[in-house]
Amino acid sequence: MLVDGQISGNPEVEISGVSEIQNGEMGTITFLGNQAYKKYMDNTIASAVIVSNENYLSGRDGIIVENPQLAMAKVLSMFFSDEYNSKGIHPKAVVDASSSIGNNVTIEAGAVVEAGVNIGDSTFIGANVYIGKNTKIGSRCKIYQNVVVYHNIFIGNKVIIHGSAVIGCDGYGFVKDKEQYFKIPQTGTVLIGNDVEIGANSAIDRATIGKTIIGNMTKLDNLVHVGHNVHIGKRCLITAQVGIAGSAKIGDDCILAGQAGVVPHIEIGPESIIAAKSGVTKSLSGGEMYGGYPARPIKEQHKRDAIYSEILNIRKKLNQLIQNSTKN
Repeated sequence: MLVDGQISGNPEVEISGVSEIQNGEMGTITFLGNQAYKKYMDNTIASAVIVSNENYLSGRDGIIVENPQLAMAKVLSMFFSDEYNSKGIHPKAVVDASSSIGNNVTIEAGAVVEAGVNIGDSTFIGANVYIGKNTKIGSRCKIYQNVVVYHNIFIGNKVIIHGSAVIGCDGYGFVKDKEQYFKIPQTGTVLIGNDVEIGANSAIDRATIGKTIIGNMTKLDNLVHVGHNVHIGKRCLITAQVGIAGSAKIGDDCILAGQAGVVPHIEIGPESIIAAKSGVTKSLSGGEMYGGYPARPIKEQHKRDAIYSEILNIRKKLNQLIQNSTKN
């Protein structure tokens, strides 16, 4: 079975699509992955529901799996197959004769591929993409419209880069010289591993010297900024509006929630979770959740928040006592 689950109810029910549980439609399958949506189970008219517990079905037709969200992802992939068909090189694309273009590659109108570029098999290059000199892009990649990839960048296989992202721009490096700033030449590169996804309008700076590295299977959301010489490990999830300053190191399997910030030259250990809007100002050992500014173990942060709230309540009561005593 596609989702490796157990059928409950009628195994012959016909499914022709997918719908949301709160907007279920006859003939479709939906899923219950978040208990906040359990309230819709009684009224959804979807023909089947993917759940983690048979009791949630209350007699409905469905499939019981360990991870409903993963199962639904597989079902969506079946109904909405992302089959790739090469369209070749558009006549209005500009491809330097010294570049190496693999088999079944699509390069859409307005794209510019500079000298010495190497593009692997079955890769898609969208309209108005710019790829700088001597950059190497692996096979089965998707570089969507208006992406800019600077010179001497290395991109692995099965990488997805969404619209208007910029890879390999200069890192933010300046040295003050009396009354002006001297720009530090940014001479390094960016190395992006396999199965990486980079969201729209994100920016990954090239290293000053050496490499900025994004590890295999790491996923960046929209509007993420990765500074020069940053090293991000494997299988990390970096959500929207996260900023990671230069030379920071992020271990494997880390999660950085929305608008979290990381100062330069620190290390975040593997399997760390950085809560939304937290500021990481010193190295963290990893293996737990951190929150606040400066970021600290989340339990400690919650205690501090509770103490602060209690102090505010005490202060309010004290002000009332002072006001009452003044009136008397």
